[in-house]
Amino acid sequence: MGDATEFDPALLATQLADVDVERRVAAAEKLSQAGKAAAGAAVPLVKACGDTDERVREYAVAALEDLGPPPQDAIASLTALVKESDPLTAYWAVTLLGRAGQDAETAVAVLADCIDSGSDLSVRQRAAWALGKIGPAAKAASEALGRAAGNTDVRLARVAKEAIEAISG
Repeated sequence: MGDATEFDPALLATQLADVDVERRVAAAEKLSQAGKAAAGAAVPLVKACGDTDERVREYAVAALEDLGPPPQDAIASLTALVKESDPLTAYWAVTLLGRAGQDAETAVAVLADCIDSGSDLSVRQRAAWALGKIGPAAKAASEALGRAAGNTDVRLARVAKEAIEAISG
């Protein structure tokens, strides 16, 4: 990665939306090597999960895997991305909200709706997980989690039950 002056998360985040695919790939690759230093690019990285180029998607996912919790000012944008039709984009938006813990309290209703929606099963499972990570602040999602706890998908049911326990304190 070189010295710190070469790494500008804001510039790289902008380049993730460039019309030139090679610029998007290069930006995503640099962000994938940045670890937690890429946190400022959380929302553009989640959006890049829906890129038309497979390399951009792969580097974006690699960056998100090492990112940690998103910045507080990204919560509203991530909440909006939960409703994206692209399953990978929605999955990572939900994942980052879960990593934010109780700081993502404002996302509870959207995450509860996600569990009940026709979203991709992995996104619904992750939404139940995220609600558990939010903890007692996600009490308003108890009904949706209760329905999910009876789901025929074993993983969704298990994660929902664990979330109910986490919310109950």
